[in-house]
Amino acid sequence: MSELSNFQKNFLAGSGHVEVFTQKEFDEALTLAQAEIMAVAIETTKTAIVIEREACAELIQKLAVKSVSLQSSSHLYINSMRHQILFA
Repeated sequence: MSELSNFQKNFLAGSGHVEVFTQKEFDEALTLAQAEIMAVAIETTKTAIVIEREACAELIQKLAVKSVSLQSSSHLYINSMRHQILFA
């Protein structure tokens, strides 16, 4: 087995400044990072759902306007449907 170089000896002796964590510290940091990632994922999903609902509501309204000339009762129905989609 070959001997260690001076660099290797110094590095292993601590002069290479390697920060060491305990398993508990690592686990705590990992748990915190996972929680932050989940929080971002949840907020992103909520935003995507709102955007999708708004787009669906707009599409329903545009299709209704194109397919028939709206009477006031059907216009109220469409607005009611739009409200249900947005706030479901």
